[in-house]
Amino acid sequence: MITKEQILAQLPFCLESTDFPTLGEKYEGKVRDNYTLDGKRIIIVSDRLSAFDRIITMVPFKGQVLNQIAQFWFEKTKDIVGNHVIEFPDPNVVVAKECRALPVEMVVRGYLTGVTTTSVWYHYEKGGRDFCGNSLPDGMKKDQKFDKPILTPSTKAEKFGHDESVSKEEVLKRTDITEEQFDYMADVAMKLYQRGVEVAAKQGIILVDTKYEFGMNDEGEIILIDEIHTPDSSRFWYADEYQKRFENRETQKKIDKEYLREWLAERDFLGEGDIPEVPDDVKAETARRYIEAYELITGQEFEASPGNVAERIEGNLSKYLNK
Repeated sequence: MITKEQILAQLPFCLESTDFPTLGEKYEGKVRDNYTLDGKRIIIVSDRLSAFDRIITMVPFKGQVLNQIAQFWFEKTKDIVGNHVIEFPDPNVVVAKECRALPVEMVVRGYLTGVTTTSVWYHYEKGGRDFCGNSLPDGMKKDQKFDKPILTPSTKAEKFGHDESVSKEEVLKRTDITEEQFDYMADVAMKLYQRGVEVAAKQGIILVDTKYEFGMNDEGEIILIDEIHTPDSSRFWYADEYQKRFENRETQKKIDKEYLREWLAERDFLGEGDIPEVPDDVKAETARRYIEAYELITGQEFEASPGNVAERIEGNLSKYLNK
């Protein structure tokens, strides 16, 4: 694995944003810069880290980790549903088919857990037994596995807004999504989650929960877009420690961005007010966990070297930039 020294050396080169006017119209999401060009969407994954719907800091190699994990999973799941991928010309970039994004995220949860006020555990602990149309039994404990995974759809907030967990009925009421389209996405989401659980288990990890985004292509087909089973969209635990920690009511050992979320929460930051300054050591540990996640999930060694990410991307996108 890449050393802490290499991670710290990358701090000055973190990819905060991009500026490629000749790539077409730009839309900047929380983590991804999107450019639309000739029916293609060129998605550049930055090193921005978002938590509590705020941009918190930059994390070395994070964009590369996310993009390459998504590449791994798009390949592993293309037999379940089509996806938007055309090519990966750079470790931080995917060139994709332009689609109309559908205004809902399909969130699948296999366990009763969470740390934020929007989590199913927070809702349950306060006495709630209906979550997004799912009836939850009494007597469950934090981190307990559901008998069957549950679907908790979420609205897609505007930039810097807050997503909201809703029921199927609310999705149909608030959006132009039809019931047939919703049911198709729900079925695909469950199949994708099951595939993720199976592949992760072979690596000794648990895919706890995740979210999927879908879009409609020019042929009217609903396909998978954005990302899949990355530490930004998913929660992972170590399988070998799950049962002991669950029985002892201990926090599960994680390989996701909950580390930085919890660091922020310990400083009473839950999305409102000024963002605490994140020390380099915390950024480096966050990066290490992202890299560890890549290696655990894919079974492959993460390969990268410190350097100017923006310059590398510009070179690898030359055939698009010079059109």
